[in-house]
Amino acid sequence: MKLAVTAGVVAALAAAHAGPALAAIGPLRRRLLPGLSGIGSPGHVALTFDDGPHPEATPRLLRMLDANGVRATFFLLGRMAEKHPEVARSVAAAGHEIAIHGYDHRLLIKRTPAETVEDLSRATAAITAVTGQEPRWWRPPYGVASTAALLGARRLGLTPVLWTAWGRDWTRSATPDSVFRAVRRGLTGGGTILLHDSDHSAASRSWESTLGALPAILVHCRARGFTVGPLSEHGLTNSYAV
Repeated sequence: MKLAVTAGVVAALAAAHAGPALAAIGPLRRRLLPGLSGIGSPGHVALTFDDGPHPEATPRLLRMLDANGVRATFFLLGRMAEKHPEVARSVAAAGHEIAIHGYDHRLLIKRTPAETVEDLSRATAAITAVTGQEPRWWRPPYGVASTAALLGARRLGLTPVLWTAWGRDWTRSATPDSVFRAVRRGLTGGGTILLHDSDHSAASRSWESTLGALPAILVHCRARGFTVGPLSEHGLTNSYAV
């Protein structure tokens, strides 16, 4: 009996720890947790980038966004911001919104609560120090959160936001056309687009497909009457609570 009770307690703790990971399931998340999904004002599309800053990809992306008069939200990794501080500062200096993707790009449900809180705290401190901007948003690596991560984010004043459309631009097989078609397939008014400005956790130079797809994505959004901008202008009204 003691063994059975112990096993039950362990199972319950594991379920509590990993339960928020269910939010990574797109259709379920969009229906039950629209704020967490990044569903905002119908006439607006939030443009977001993960995994940077990157010394080659990010400056090229910044020039492209500036040429199109578009501002976006960048979910930075603390380790990359410390490695490339001048690039991280240039993102903020160009008027883009700085957000947190973690210190390292690791699956949070495989980390202990203490390791998770340390990662978030370290990332927030590093990115704030480098960019001079206090982040408001947080996106867990792989879109998979844990209870400890959500509690830690709340203590740090970070709001979790995932996405409604992505370009699958991290894969070796990605092309500018495949990235554009993947985004177009999932995009509606009020949606949040996930792209990457780094190959830190992706196929080598996969960001070239992202840059190649972005002009067509922006044209598509404007043709449908959507304003493209950062999450701070997206009109999000609710998110995930623990």
